[in-house]
Amino acid sequence: MRTLTLPGLEQAVSNVVLGLMRIQEKSDDEVRRLVGTARDAGVTFLDHADIYGSTLHGCERRFGEALRLTPSDREQWTIQSKTGIVKDGPYFDFSYAHIMESVHGSLEALGTDYLDILLLHRPDALVEPDEVARAFDELSAAGKVRAFGVSNHTPRQIDLLRTSVTQPIVANQMQLSITHAPMIAQGVAANMEGLDQAIVRDDGIVDYCRLNGITIQAWSPFQSKFFDGPFLGSDRYPELNAVIDRLAAQYDVPAEAIAVAWITRHPAQMQVVLGTTTPERVTAAALGSDLPLTRAEWYELFRAAGYTVP
Repeated sequence: MRTLTLPGLEQAVSNVVLGLMRIQEKSDDEVRRLVGTARDAGVTFLDHADIYGSTLHGCERRFGEALRLTPSDREQWTIQSKTGIVKDGPYFDFSYAHIMESVHGSLEALGTDYLDILLLHRPDALVEPDEVARAFDELSAAGKVRAFGVSNHTPRQIDLLRTSVTQPIVANQMQLSITHAPMIAQGVAANMEGLDQAIVRDDGIVDYCRLNGITIQAWSPFQSKFFDGPFLGSDRYPELNAVIDRLAAQYDVPAEAIAVAWITRHPAQMQVVLGTTTPERVTAAALGSDLPLTRAEWYELFRAAGYTVP
């Protein structure tokens, strides 16, 4: 398992992350098996959010009840959670009061004294950077959060936060897969008139993150688009799956590993967030952590997904 270092964290973290947004209805044994399988595969990074589950902090609480981490157990994991989405409405809330209430709720539900990383979960159009900074300062000073980041943010939204926030923004979690890669595809087709792929929609977020030491965390690595089903094995992507299957056979790994490797091969040193609750798929995906796809193979997958390489 390849690892990387994030500012503010003492330990190296795995570049494959276990997302726990679907565990609320799982039994203690099922949750423990899922998390244990991830650990056996080298995954040491767990991703939560206050809104995951049918109730507020539902999945965090299910995790806390099932694992009941001792202090020594807790030290073995990097635990990340997110705040800012309010389901009622829905709307977004980056106010000082909401961030503080959310983090304290997450800590109680998870059964831990601290979060390794807290992400702001989708941009709040009404954000007041001073309020975010106040919350981050207090949480950091109290030892309740060690590092901070964002999710689904543009470069300018991050810059706005940085006018007040003094802590490094260590991560930006965004949707990315072979078939949902506008943040990468645009740069490949830059300056091509009349091609939708060439339109700049995110102000160069990948290059911005690389320039500023921000780790991109890729969520939904197997989703074809925005929650419209996986591309692996889908008859909507016959050419892509033919390439994936050939490379999987060549490297003697499952198809999931090739999908993960397409992301981890990128020199931005991205993390891949898995959302599956099937232990076997976690094991399969983790094999893509350090799979050495060649440039030619990476671009072949990219073209087979429907993107233009001029």
